[in-house]
Amino acid sequence: MKKEDNVLTEQGQQCLQNLLRIWFDFERRLGKVPIIRRLEQGNFSIEDYQKLIRNLRQQVIEGSRWISRCASSFDRDYADVRSVVIGHARDEHRDYEMLEQDYVAAGGDLADIQKADRNPGSEALHAFLMYRASLPNPIDLIGAMWIIEGLGQKMASDWAKQVDKITDGDGRYTQFMRYHGENDDEHLEKLYQLIDRVCKNEIQLKSITRTATVVARLYAMQLDEIDNEQET
Repeated sequence: MKKEDNVLTEQGQQCLQNLLRIWFDFERRLGKVPIIRRLEQGNFSIEDYQKLIRNLRQQVIEGSRWISRCASSFDRDYADVRSVVIGHARDEHRDYEMLEQDYVAAGGDLADIQKADRNPGSEALHAFLMYRASLPNPIDLIGAMWIIEGLGQKMASDWAKQVDKITDGDGRYTQFMRYHGENDDEHLEKLYQLIDRVCKNEIQLKSITRTATVVARLYAMQLDEIDNEQET
């Protein structure tokens, strides 16, 4: 996530610095989540992995919905931003199918992941994102995308390698994480290029920063709730 700050305006640099601080706090929060701590410490089972991707599917399947809603909420003054966001939604709108394939390859039943409900953290995250995406010109969602895409860019590949190492996997059931580890650099670069475009004053700076903060905490909550999953 390292960028050349001198490419940005002063306001853009401040926005980027804020987003990076939020990201580092997000990393610390993730390190305290039980299922992620087990993964990082090597006390992670194939059942843990199934549970992780079963819970992530709902956030992923709803992702293209709030991103598409976000795109539709930009007026013609933000047509260029809308085009970038539409492309982002197009790239990710069927990613959930990759998660389903991974789940089955890891020994899970397809019907189980398809019928799984959103956990409380996923419900809160989705509700917040859809609410913000429905507002006029929701430039603050650049902050939300920064957190979510940053997770793929910075952690997905490492998580995939750790999952395969601990569970004696061969990569067959970590396709989703590997794909995002390889491709989210490009997505994050597009968001980086939008920072100057959408962050031009203090109000916009605060809005982007606040939304990134909320999304980071709700995403961590989503993962924290995985061990509270109810049997269906």
